[in-house]
Amino acid sequence: MTEAVAPRKGRPRSADADVAILAATRAALAELGWGGVTMGDVAVRAGVAKTTLYRRWPSKNELVVDAVAVLFDELEMADLGSLRADIESVVRQFADLLARPESQAALLALFAEASRDPALRRRVREAIIHPQKRLVHQGRAAAQARGELAPDASPEAADADVDIIFDTIAGTVEHRMLVSGECADPEWISRFTTLLLTPLTALPQNPAGSV
Repeated sequence: MTEAVAPRKGRPRSADADVAILAATRAALAELGWGGVTMGDVAVRAGVAKTTLYRRWPSKNELVVDAVAVLFDELEMADLGSLRADIESVVRQFADLLARPESQAALLALFAEASRDPALRRRVREAIIHPQKRLVHQGRAAAQARGELAPDASPEAADADVDIIFDTIAGTVEHRMLVSGECADPEWISRFTTLLLTPLTALPQNPAGSV
């Protein structure tokens, strides 16, 4: 991780310390659950002073959100030459991420707590959900450039479509793996992609009598 805030007086912020702290946070969540995680325990696990931890993250909420958000930053949309290949690649990456025990524990704990805390829910949207919509924007732009999807009718319509596509993919994969406890194997990913592509690539119909 790179420093994104104004320089502070004193010793410079260490990227290695950030990585250790976020990894320790996810390990604590997996072992203890939300209620059992404390800033002091995370500091001990990461091998840093508690004051160092608080300088970076003023609260447990912010710390946990960032510990989860950094996992999603690993996802990428690679232009593989077709919309099907691009979707299957992202779904596969997301499924692999959710298959990791630390990811499952961290997400379930975070979602459960956010359901009771509006401020935390807002923070989840800002730090995790909204940034990951870049994947949908990138995939749509590549598909439009290849002629697989029609151009956007308007920026507002594009944003609305991106929201629906993102919710469909994220919600379906999370429900299958975190709620139902099923795996997202290649066959399932292929079938899911087919169902998703059908409405996305359907050509608009001309009104009756039009040329």
